[in-house]
Amino acid sequence: MLTDTKLRSLKPKPKIYRIADTNGLCIEVRPTGAKFWRYRYRYAGKATMAALGEYPLMGLADARAARDKARSLLKAGANPVYVAQAERAAMAERTGNTFGAIADELLAKRMREGLGAGSVKRERRLIEKDLAGIKNIPVAEVSAPALLAALRKLEARGTIETAHRARSFAGLVFKYAIATGRSKANPAADLTGALQQPQKQHFASVTDPVQVGNLLRAIHAYRATPVVMAALRLAPLVFVRPGELRTARWGDVDLDTAEWRFTASKTGMPHIVPLSVQAKAVLHELCPFTQRSEYVFPSLRSSKRPMSENAITVALRVMGFDGGTMTGHGFRAMARTILDEVLGFRPDFIEHQLAHAVRDPNGRAYNRTAHLAERKKMMQAWSDYLDGLRKAKSRSS
Repeated sequence: MLTDTKLRSLKPKPKIYRIADTNGLCIEVRPTGAKFWRYRYRYAGKATMAALGEYPLMGLADARAARDKARSLLKAGANPVYVAQAERAAMAERTGNTFGAIADELLAKRMREGLGAGSVKRERRLIEKDLAGIKNIPVAEVSAPALLAALRKLEARGTIETAHRARSFAGLVFKYAIATGRSKANPAADLTGALQQPQKQHFASVTDPVQVGNLLRAIHAYRATPVVMAALRLAPLVFVRPGELRTARWGDVDLDTAEWRFTASKTGMPHIVPLSVQAKAVLHELCPFTQRSEYVFPSLRSSKRPMSENAITVALRVMGFDGGTMTGHGFRAMARTILDEVLGFRPDFIEHQLAHAVRDPNGRAYNRTAHLAERKKMMQAWSDYLDGLRKAKSRSS
């Protein structure tokens, strides 16, 4: 019968040898000095041996408990080796289908599609820290209350926006799990309205025409790589979301019809951006530099990835526009305000062009071609107006 003292004293030999304990349990000592617990038994008349664990990670008491479990299975007519194999397979499947594993898989997919470094860092934090409470649960077993409990911890810390961001990201993971056949429900969708609402924060923007003129002159005087310069000049002309601008693909741009067609990131709906003469000129000028890339604005490091999500922001800061004055998202507020209050275009035309969810009188979403002819005129008028502001003398001169 083995004791802890005897186990520690066992020395390796040129060949594997085993020392018996009781009821089929033994310790196997290998030439390397490694020691493994084995359970020897007979099943269907054949001598068999099951692996239980490694010593000293599995102590003597735990090894005897594992042997007793195996003996119980044997008495019930089951082969302990087959049962262990089935348990390992089930564990592997559960581990591979945990919320965290699927979230990692989705994140890797999004990175291959060009997700920016900042977004990767934020989503990694969501997986590892903010949603740690459900990370190791099989995705099909994550319930709405379990997800809410994880989000409530974020609320308790006062990070309301992070809680909403975590819920949104969890929703993407559940949708991906459903699409890949590993879950049937999206618990995040059941939490609509369950979280505290964050206070709305508006992106800083320049909306005074004189200040807009100053901004546009600074943009046109700014010197950087052709990609950054083109992105800066195109941003106010098309006023799409920053992520949509930097991930623009040449395959979605038709310079002959003067249209840029893509799926809006916020609504998931098809969207059309009419390209003014000025917008086409920017793209024509950029084309020789990036036409071999999938992206209109590829990264400086690799043409297979889009431009950094911080490129526009950094350029604005270099030009002297701080975060409280102007942001990359601020071009949208600029257009919304001036198109309505100065140029007098219909609000629904503007909302359509901003790719907001606009409904008809019957509550149905308008299709992407709604008011397209009018929006083409509006986009050209907008570009002409910006040209006028840029070429006008500033009030201070």
